[in-house]
Amino acid sequence: MLNTLESLFNLARERKKSPVDSSYTNKLLSDKSLSKAKVLEEVNELVEAVENNSNKIHEAADVFYHLIMYLEANNIKIEDVMTELNNRKK
Repeated sequence: MLNTLESLFNLARERKKSPVDSSYTNKLLSDKSLSKAKVLEEVNELVEAVENNSNKIHEAADVFYHLIMYLEANNIKIEDVMTELNNRKK
């Protein structure tokens, strides 16, 4: 399960280093306003899907993907996020 998330972070980092023409991932990584808009859009779609009990898994996957790209586009390292979460343990 966590391998899938790690693979997405690795993909984002690799595409950032070596862009691929016409890559949606690269478009998100290079256009911060698009990346932000997509995160907001996908979160709203997830909330609607949960409320309507439809397409929840698909929308949740979209949120994860777009959030990962947003974090990487803004140089927010997942390792730092995980450290912060770990520090919040009581």
